[in-house]
Amino acid sequence: MSLSLLDWRRQVAALYRRVRDEPDPVAAWTRWRAGREDLLRDHPDSPIRRGEPLPAYASYDPRLRFELPVLSAPPHRWEAATATDGVVPFERIGRVEMPGLGSLDVWWLGSYGGGVFVPIRDGSSGTTTYGGGRYLIDTVKGADLGGGDRALVVDLNFAYNPSCAYDPAWACPLAPAGNVIAAPVEAGELAPASGH
Repeated sequence: MSLSLLDWRRQVAALYRRVRDEPDPVAAWTRWRAGREDLLRDHPDSPIRRGEPLPAYASYDPRLRFELPVLSAPPHRWEAATATDGVVPFERIGRVEMPGLGSLDVWWLGSYGGGVFVPIRDGSSGTTTYGGGRYLIDTVKGADLGGGDRALVVDLNFAYNPSCAYDPAWACPLAPAGNVIAAPVEAGELAPASGH
């Protein structure tokens, strides 16, 4: 690990802070997309190698932005085995219900520092989007669109590929069964051109 990775995380957290401060969702998404592209293209800890294509994005769809209450769900522990981080423990702390799409489990990272984690794998996974699914919220890395008391902003237009989608050297927890929906979500970051 290096201080360069710390810089990556600081820049991601700062980007999401600016996004949360932007009242217009389309302008926020445009800012996020430009900032993410800058990091992926220029940062030394980018999972995309220099010269590889940057991701493509679906057009913004305002119908895919929700502020959802976190509903109760039975406790459940999920342990994601990774090659680089060992076993990463998660505890289900609730679920969100997306109108017309289905529900997603909301997880708490059960190791040092903790954080909320909401991945998604949908009907587009493996075709137009990354087969392992994408991330919506990962507060450990600063990826958080906000929300009110006991609620989360879930904007599927901000779905992004985990680093392992671009480089197999990265180990990423992928969406478990409670984070899989049948409906295709044609929003956010699309499948990597490199085909990892």
